[in-house]
Amino acid sequence: MLASNNRYCVIMAGGIGSRFWPASRRHLPKQFLDILGTGKSFIRHTFERFAPIIPADNFLVVTNAAYRQLVLEQLPELRPEQVLCEPVGRNTAPCIAYAAFRLRALHPDSTMVVAPSDHFIFDEEEFRRNITSCMEFAETHDALVTIGIRPSRPDTGYGYIQTASAEEISPVASFREKPDLKTAMSYLAAGNYLWNAGIFVWSARSILTALERHLPEVYGLFAGQADQFATPEEHNSVEEIFARCPSISIDYGVLERADNVFVRISDFGWNDVGTWGSLYELSAKDADGNVVPAYSKLYDTTDSLVKAVGKKVVVVDSLHDYIVVDTPDALLICPRSHEQHIKQVLEDLTPLEEGCFM
Repeated sequence: MLASNNRYCVIMAGGIGSRFWPASRRHLPKQFLDILGTGKSFIRHTFERFAPIIPADNFLVVTNAAYRQLVLEQLPELRPEQVLCEPVGRNTAPCIAYAAFRLRALHPDSTMVVAPSDHFIFDEEEFRRNITSCMEFAETHDALVTIGIRPSRPDTGYGYIQTASAEEISPVASFREKPDLKTAMSYLAAGNYLWNAGIFVWSARSILTALERHLPEVYGLFAGQADQFATPEEHNSVEEIFARCPSISIDYGVLERADNVFVRISDFGWNDVGTWGSLYELSAKDADGNVVPAYSKLYDTTDSLVKAVGKKVVVVDSLHDYIVVDTPDALLICPRSHEQHIKQVLEDLTPLEEGCFM
C-alpha cells in the first residue's frame, strides 16, 4: 500500500492511563510504556502500524504539554511542530478540533484518521486495508466514518454501534452505551451490533462542518483563532482556547447527533488494552492460567496476573483470579473482578499517598 501526501494520521496521546496504576503514572503514562512486553511502547506500535500508509511528515500527535518530550523521544521521525500540545485535557472533541484546524491551515483538502495511542491490533495488514478503504470512502463522501469491531463475546466493557445494513461500510443506526450482560448477549445474538473502537476517519472539511453544526461553542472558540494555526502564535491561541473550552467527547458531541455517520465493519484482532484485565486476556498464560514474570514462584495460584519490575523474585501463594503489580514505590493486589475500583482508589488517596501516582 502506498502512502498518500493528502492523508494524515492524528494520534491521541494525552491520557494518564489511571486504570494501569501503579505502572502508569502521571509523569510516564501507559502510552509511553512497554506494558505488552514487546520491547516497544504503545505509541511506538501505533506509529509503526500506520507508517506504511501515512508519510512520517503527515503524522500529528495531540498530547498533554508535559508529554511533548516523551513523544519526540519515542517517535524521533517527527518534527517538534508535529506534536500538538494541549495545555489541559478537555476530552476528544477539543483534541480533534485542534488537529482539524491545524490541518485546515496546512492542507484544507486533507483526509485524517484519528486513533488512540494505546490499542492492540493483531492483524496489522488487515487493519491497514480497513483504514485505507475508510479513507477512500471519506475522500468521496461527506461522511464521518468510525471503526466497528465484530464482537466475539458479549462484552460489557465496550460501547456498541448498531449498523443499518450489512454493507462493509454501513450507515450507523444508533450508538449504545456499555450494556449489562443480558443486553450484551442480545446484541451478539442480533448480529448487527459492533464494538466501538474509537478510531475515526473523515476529511478535515467534513469534521469541521460537523463540529460547527453540533458543537458550535467548541467550533467557535477555534474558529475565532483560525488564522493563528500553523503560525508562531498558535501556542498562545491554544492556551486561551482550552482555558475556555468545555470537556466533551467526539462521540457524544458529534457522532451521536450527526446524520452522516458510517461504520466500517471490521475484524482484525482489536483490544483497547484499557485495564489489567484486558492485558491478562491478551497475554500468554501458563498451565494454571497465570500471567507471570520469569522470576516468580507460584503455589496454589490460578488465573492471575503478576507483574514486577526488573529481576525481582516474586512468590505468590493461594491467590485465584488476582492482579498483583509491584513497582519500586507502589504495590497493587486486587481481585480481577474488582479492577474497575482502581480508578476510584486513586481518587481516594490522600495527597501524600497520591505521590505514588504522580
